[in-house]
Amino acid sequence: MRGNLMDTSVEQELIRELSQKKQNLLLELHNYEENAKAEWSSPLSEADGQWGTIPANTKLHTALSVNLGSETRAAHTELCISTSNDTIIRAVMIFAEGIFLGESHVVHPSIHSLSSSICIPITPPRDVPVDLHLKTFVGYRSSTQFHVFELTRQLPRFSMYALTSLDSASQPLGYVNFTIAERAQRVFVWLNQNFLLPEDTDIQNAPFQVCFTSLRNGSQLYIKVMLSGEITVKTDDIDLAGDIIQSIASFFAIEDLQVEADFPVYFEELRKVLVKVDEYHSVHQKLSADMADNSNLIRSLLVRAEDARLMRDMKTMKNRYMELYDLNKDLLSGYKIRCNNHTELLGNLKAVNQAIQRAGRLRVGKPKNQVITACRDAIRSNNINTLFRIMRVGTTSS
Repeated sequence: MRGNLMDTSVEQELIRELSQKKQNLLLELHNYEENAKAEWSSPLSEADGQWGTIPANTKLHTALSVNLGSETRAAHTELCISTSNDTIIRAVMIFAEGIFLGESHVVHPSIHSLSSSICIPITPPRDVPVDLHLKTFVGYRSSTQFHVFELTRQLPRFSMYALTSLDSASQPLGYVNFTIAERAQRVFVWLNQNFLLPEDTDIQNAPFQVCFTSLRNGSQLYIKVMLSGEITVKTDDIDLAGDIIQSIASFFAIEDLQVEADFPVYFEELRKVLVKVDEYHSVHQKLSADMADNSNLIRSLLVRAEDARLMRDMKTMKNRYMELYDLNKDLLSGYKIRCNNHTELLGNLKAVNQAIQRAGRLRVGKPKNQVITACRDAIRSNNINTLFRIMRVGTTSS
């Protein structure tokens, strides 16, 4: 019986879905019939304008570019949509994950500023490839119904970086150096797919060097490719370097990749964090020892207070309990200090763990796992110099 009930429930759900599809198709058919009637009963130009009849060869063109912004507008990536004739774009709906609030964005210009093209600013918060699902309403100014063009356009992973001229004076201090068995032209194909390069950008052969500027904070990114397949990525952002390494490894299907890396600014900050971790550990041990001493003192005072009570020495008993009260206040104060110290210690330990993960993301495959394991071993043995050497050149055996 349970099986029969489940089958019945599935059938009812299927019938409900089919009924909903039938209603949608009937409504769509009704709209087509109404449009056809209006087209036959009205003059041609009036029908075209009101019911949104557009030329059959109407096409939609999309283009992504980098906009460096102005005094009133921050730099951003720009999506431009245009039609192939004199039709206008009434509205655009964009669905994308992680870019817009609510995962969607609607642009509908005022009736006075309608045209056959529209530019939409896009500012992705992270460097990840995103599929932009577009629904564009196309018609004429007097249209009450519009044709909906649906298409998907992928936003490149590093779309928030603009190609700029080389400036040796402002080169970043951090770098990642590695070698891959790929030709320079293939590397240029990767650049073209992951960055928004101008159409006239053409790199014939190695060696070549390109410079990008971040639209978020203005930081510099240099990528240098040699004839031997050696690639140098210069940036002070270790996360960006890791994203580039992972993107290259994914594009060229690289299973194992060892690199040499150095990020002086980031490593100096990490060294300060490690010093704080040692300080917080020392404070934690001192507070724990103080609490143990106070616990022993509490036991002693309790015994003495109870002895004084049994001997009816009320004055001594009162003094002992007053000492217990003061000691209890000290314990509560010490507990609050321990809690704050523990919170700060956890925050710094989390930062150290993130640094180890970032060092791992600079490698691919087996070298990545070796670096993470070796870094954790160096932390356990409190060998800071070994930790930084592993982060720079990989495991001690490499």
